[in-house]
Amino acid sequence: MKQPRMSVPVITIDGPSGSGKGTVCRLLARTLGWSLLDSGALYRLVGLAARNHGVDMDNHPALEVLAGHLDVQFEPGDDEGGELRIVLEGDDVTQAVRSEEVGALASQVAAVGAVRAALLARQRAFRIQPGLVADGRDMGTEVFPDAELKVFLTASASERAARRYRQLIAKGDTVSLPRLVSDIEARDRRDTERAVSPLRPSPEAVLLDTTGLGIKEVFEHLLRLARERGLA
Repeated sequence: MKQPRMSVPVITIDGPSGSGKGTVCRLLARTLGWSLLDSGALYRLVGLAARNHGVDMDNHPALEVLAGHLDVQFEPGDDEGGELRIVLEGDDVTQAVRSEEVGALASQVAAVGAVRAALLARQRAFRIQPGLVADGRDMGTEVFPDAELKVFLTASASERAARRYRQLIAKGDTVSLPRLVSDIEARDRRDTERAVSPLRPSPEAVLLDTTGLGIKEVFEHLLRLARERGLA
């Protein structure tokens, strides 16, 4: 359903896992002085809460209740522009919520229509002055269809897997690159083929393939687009 246009400007940046959305959104929000919505974190938190409470992924009514009553706080990180500190039910889950296991759970709960409906109002509540940068998979198509600038980032599965591999190795984790490629391809299929709010670019979105591009290049391109729209 299309929202009536509001006075608070929004930039939506959608795309699959590993396309660079998270980092570039944090940079863009900090540069503009705008609020930031990491919608993927909300779905990851529902998945994590379901795991913690022993809720099966097929139990849609229970997942809806969890989504509607998430006890979560987002707190500024210690470093400028750093990751938000995420507290779920009193526990710091900043690192846990970024794990591959929780990412897979998020992809499953995101396919549940009742969960998406329960989180919709919470996501739209992030739209506050002076503006919002929204990171997700259906920000431009479903959550903020009237956004002033819509961007869809993508990259090859092998490129996205390699990025994630470097991140995990840097953290000291033991990971398999072929397994990451397989997991990303499976997540892409779930996200693009789900019946509710499938991952797809909005017709108005600017498409940008980030394969072979650095974060600085992607950020500068998006900042230029924002300036062209009079948003910066």
